[in-house]
Amino acid sequence: ADMDVEAFEDGFIAKILVGEGETAPVGEIVALMVAEQSEIAGAVASLGGEGSSAAVAKKEETVVADASAAVSVAAPSCEFSQVDMPALSSTMKEGKVVSWLKAEGDAISAGEAIMVVESDKADMDVEAFEDGFLAAIITPEGESSAVGSPVALIAAQEADIPALKAYAATLNGSAAPVAAAPAATSSAPAAVPKAAVAAPKTAAAAAAANTGDRIIASPLAKKNAEALGIDLRTVTGTGPDGRITAADVENAASGAAPKKAASATSAPKKASWTPAPGVIAATPMARAAAKKAKIDLATIQGTGEFGRVTLDDIKIATGEKKPERKNAAKGAAGAAPVELPAGLVPFTGMQRAVSKNMEATLATPVFRVSREIEMDAFNDLYQKVKPKGVTVSALLAKAVALAIEKHPIINSSYSPQGTVFNPDINIAMAVAIDGGLITPTLKYANERNIIELGENWKELVQKAKDGKLTPDEYNSGTFTISNLGMFGVSQFDAILPAGMGGILAIGGTTEQIVPCDKAVLGMKKVSKMTVTLTCDHRQIYGADAALFLKDFNEIMGNPAQLLL
Repeated sequence: ADMDVEAFEDGFIAKILVGEGETAPVGEIVALMVAEQSEIAGAVASLGGEGSSAAVAKKEETVVADASAAVSVAAPSCEFSQVDMPALSSTMKEGKVVSWLKAEGDAISAGEAIMVVESDKADMDVEAFEDGFLAAIITPEGESSAVGSPVALIAAQEADIPALKAYAATLNGSAAPVAAAPAATSSAPAAVPKAAVAAPKTAAAAAAANTGDRIIASPLAKKNAEALGIDLRTVTGTGPDGRITAADVENAASGAAPKKAASATSAPKKASWTPAPGVIAATPMARAAAKKAKIDLATIQGTGEFGRVTLDDIKIATGEKKPERKNAAKGAAGAAPVELPAGLVPFTGMQRAVSKNMEATLATPVFRVSREIEMDAFNDLYQKVKPKGVTVSALLAKAVALAIEKHPIINSSYSPQGTVFNPDINIAMAVAIDGGLITPTLKYANERNIIELGENWKELVQKAKDGKLTPDEYNSGTFTISNLGMFGVSQFDAILPAGMGGILAIGGTTEQIVPCDKAVLGMKKVSKMTVTLTCDHRQIYGADAALFLKDFNEIMGNPAQLLL
């Protein structure tokens, strides 16, 4: 946006160094101001007669070049190694350092975990490959780095740590510790006597106050104070950072008694500003929006700094934005109002990966087939094996794997050259965890017994909750199961994961009344659940899905074969 830049002092513009339409780097000198009109010629002459910003630019280039040479730190000659952000999965582009397990200066051994990195799937420990000392941490906790970029330096000798810290500062973009600049560089601004440069104030200037021997005042304020015989130490400044302005001196001269100077321990006075009579304080964007909406700025109550009318004030006036709502009072029952989340919450690495995978499936042509599965025999078997630690998930994975053995096309994936058949049946099962979704995989599910599958599944779920799954434990699935039955969902459709041929969505079990010739009243109660199979239609056809569900239903109706 276009922003107004205000002058902090009274005076005269001596020279404009950056003309209209031209650009300048942040921190560049764009104009010179002097306190008296008679000082204009001297200020311009001090530029070396060039009449433009060239002289200032040359002096700036000299100082910057010297500073650049000082802070540039070449790679030290000592023996060290660089720790780069690892690629923990094939889709990982950047990693976030969750925590450092070692501090700078700690001794480390090869194979020892030194940090925890959040990938797009899980949190992983990263180990050191060499012995040494953690000399410098380049990427601190909570920040992210691209895969392959340096995150730390390891020194072979403890004595080399200071040199590597200086080198690390050049890698992360911050300035390395250097010696003080030569005193000669401070003479550059001396060529502009009594000139105030319109440039951003540094942090050091912001921290200064009118205490001690130094008095912060504008040139015109100093001159007026000398003419009126006022001690500037008795004047309280109202300018930026407590600077004494000419108006402060005039107020002190007209007052009954001089104002007492602020003590060093007193809180800094908040800057204040009052627009001139007839001027409506508003930001440039607010003025443009008000003009477009044909709104009189005088009718808007400004909520910005110094009472300025802001763009949000205009949007509220036009109805484009709702005003901020105050917290509602407690209701009659005394219940506190519910605080709902608001605003953008950045995705975690896992959430970004899930989002990208879901988008990748939009280009896949899919079809869905649903069927009711009788569950009475399966439920009876589960009650028998439950004391042995076998879970419903393990039993379902085993049943699906046995059905896939009869229909290997369901376990395939698509390639532009043809159908890719997977030799192993690895059942991935979706698990919702805090902050995302992941699919731990039961490998070789058709070949393992249900006791082993049950123990493996419990281990995988715990590792998923702790963020400790390895890539092979969540990336090796050939077929996926998504079960929402435990949440009371009767039926749903699952999105096909990228690179797979099918996913089975499992709903909850419900009791139904069905005809039965053997029953006394000709009716009986049975338990059924609805499953929906989503398939890639490029290599799997409707008949394949129907036959798979038919055999899956037979296995669930005769679950004794799951014990083999």
